[in-house]
Amino acid sequence: MLVSAGGDLGAAPPPGVAAEAAYAEARARMVREHLVARGITTPRVLEAMGRVPRHEFVPAELRSRAYEDGPLPIGHGQTISQPYIVAFMTEALEPKPTDRVLEIGTGSGYQAAVLSRLVAGVWSIELVEPLARRAAADLKRLGFTRVKARCGDGHLGWPEAAPFDAIIVTCAPEEVPPALVAQLKEGGRMIIPVGSQWGAQELVLLRKTPAGLERKPVLPVRFVPMVKGRR
Repeated sequence: MLVSAGGDLGAAPPPGVAAEAAYAEARARMVREHLVARGITTPRVLEAMGRVPRHEFVPAELRSRAYEDGPLPIGHGQTISQPYIVAFMTEALEPKPTDRVLEIGTGSGYQAAVLSRLVAGVWSIELVEPLARRAAADLKRLGFTRVKARCGDGHLGWPEAAPFDAIIVTCAPEEVPPALVAQLKEGGRMIIPVGSQWGAQELVLLRKTPAGLERKPVLPVRFVPMVKGRR
């Protein structure tokens, strides 16, 4: 082996550096092949998807699959949504830098992390306490300080922080919860999957106007059900 006076120029990078470089490459490929190629066009959304480390939000044994375009289990019967759906819902919400956003269904924390790069603040609620604790810890560890997370019933929203410019729901109720509509500002947007656990579900974009809610079905989907907490 040839070694220069300054050291081994062919030495491999430390394992951590090599792994992060591989993840960054996989993330860039995800953006090109699964987002841009399928019609996601908003530069800010693409930049956020290209920067947030999805592998940090999945179980360690699944990190090699973190940038595939599919959901992955995160425990307790829940999943992290596929990257395309995360990007699609984020883009549909038209996030602005000054927005205050409510998220129902923190799950792994990944969607909240993506949104936090695009808006002023994210308030995120998760019903399953172990998931809520883990997501809050991961978001703090990774420096996503614009996210406030807590355990609670998403049907009730976060009234003391309302009103919100936008609301994103990552679990499917059979009907849009009235409390969430009440906590949405006039002119605000809500993206939410609606439908039965066993039947058809539709991703719906709502806009709150003086005349009421404008409702636009945008995509057939399959989400875990939105469960009510104990009262």
